[in-house]
Amino acid sequence: MGPVLAGVLQLLALIGALALAHIPLGNHMAKVYSSDRHWRVEKWIYQGIGADPDTQMRWPAYLRGVLAFSAAGVLFLYLLQRLQGVLPGSLGFSSIDPDQAFNTAVSFVTNTNWQSYYGEQTMGHLVQTAGLAVQNFVSAAVGIAVAVALVRGFARSRTGELGNFWSDLVRGVVRVLLPFSLVVAVVLVACGVIQNFSGIHEVGQFTGGSQQWNGGAVASQEAIKEIGTNGGGYFNANSAHPFENPTPFTNLLQIFLMLVIPFALTRTFGVMVGSVRQGYAILATMATIWVGFVALTMWSEFAHHGPALQIAGGAMEGKETRFGVGASSIFAVSTTLTSTGAVDSFHSSFTGLGGGITMLGMMLGEIAPGGTGSGLYGMLIMAVVAVFIAGLMVGRTPEYLGKKIGTREIKFAACYILITPALVLVFTAAAMALPTPGHSMTNSGAHGFSEILYAYTSASNNNGSAFAGLNADTQWFNTTLGLAMVLGRFLPMVFVLALAGSLAEQQPVPVTAGTLRTEKPLFTGLLVGAILIITGLTYFPALALGPLAEGLAS
Repeated sequence: MGPVLAGVLQLLALIGALALAHIPLGNHMAKVYSSDRHWRVEKWIYQGIGADPDTQMRWPAYLRGVLAFSAAGVLFLYLLQRLQGVLPGSLGFSSIDPDQAFNTAVSFVTNTNWQSYYGEQTMGHLVQTAGLAVQNFVSAAVGIAVAVALVRGFARSRTGELGNFWSDLVRGVVRVLLPFSLVVAVVLVACGVIQNFSGIHEVGQFTGGSQQWNGGAVASQEAIKEIGTNGGGYFNANSAHPFENPTPFTNLLQIFLMLVIPFALTRTFGVMVGSVRQGYAILATMATIWVGFVALTMWSEFAHHGPALQIAGGAMEGKETRFGVGASSIFAVSTTLTSTGAVDSFHSSFTGLGGGITMLGMMLGEIAPGGTGSGLYGMLIMAVVAVFIAGLMVGRTPEYLGKKIGTREIKFAACYILITPALVLVFTAAAMALPTPGHSMTNSGAHGFSEILYAYTSASNNNGSAFAGLNADTQWFNTTLGLAMVLGRFLPMVFVLALAGSLAEQQPVPVTAGTLRTEKPLFTGLLVGAILIITGLTYFPALALGPLAEGLAS
């Protein structure tokens, strides 16, 4: 079997698995967030944190809950790292430096999981399990909660109430993420992923000699790392490490895990607004972009320009031979079109155009299908913009799901769209202009610029992957990337929740002959076009200086 055919078959198998899981998982999440019943364990949690799960919140109260919980998470994780040297389970590792502790705490709380450290040489068992793994669950649950609040904004009328943040948070962990992760962790252990709390020990090598490795609860963290579109690896090599991702089957499973909830949330959206066809329109938009990006990346990486690539069957530099070009391309696109950031190959070693495609996937806002929750609310924001554009074209007041898109709503949507490009471009310009950040670049020219652009794109869009050639463990990068992660996560949430509150207060508009049918393929095409044009106009000059220049020169 040729490598191209193998890649295509893996893609088809992945699409089939996602299709099978779409309806049952989407319906389950709709039921979770629509139920009035509370499980006993959930009631214990509410009592412990002093929250009333039945109190309905308007958008400012919902936002305060998101920000307060996230701020507490940053503080706890920061202190846990700073005290690691005196805590049990440290494996002899020292406490984390202040700038790196800040960067890591912010990274995991914002669902970014950017890592400027070697995991197996820096973090002990306690920080990995009580700190990083916990944030993998709750940061993903926060994203889903905000998405559900926006869906309620479309579904409800004549009220500003969006639900209860604490109830949505707890249900997301207890009823969705935790049971799913338990099952997946058992499967991963059965497939060879390690799960222990052993100390540092020597591991033999096939070529002779040995290396020192520490064990860890890798399978359990690997499960929620992918399910929650988190991405932080137990080891520096992330999902390219055989302890995290030992076989082609586990590799395909991990791709499935990072995609399944974001795609299924479109079904949840359709059920909660009372029209599954609306959910299918959003799903079709996400799937069109995802499949298109996979095809482009596989084409760029399989292209045989020279004898070395012909012998290897494609651009194999930086890729695991046990996965190959096809699976690595699917993984790279999936991890950058979601907010996962896990890697099974080094994106810096991709061809110029291949690396540019992964970068563009993040620049779209990671909405195809995006992160757990963040992908859905990002796509719905783009749907609002597309409806507004359509309304301008025909001279009619734009409406979406029975809600008018007026001046207030489009301002919220526009602010949401402008935040991350501003962060990416401003921080990249500052890093290129100042002498100190430039010392972290191991490459010059277009590829060196791409390293910096990729880093701030990844941080601002809460992805977490990186071009391998950049040394980001400096005070400049730890601080500025940390700021980009905080602002890129929570400022958009402000406008999402404000938009949700504005929509929930409206009275539904009846459907007429002039209403734009947003469940039709025509709207899907309009939405895809709007996404690509808005992103292209925003980022094209920067892409032209980096990956496009490198790709055209090769």
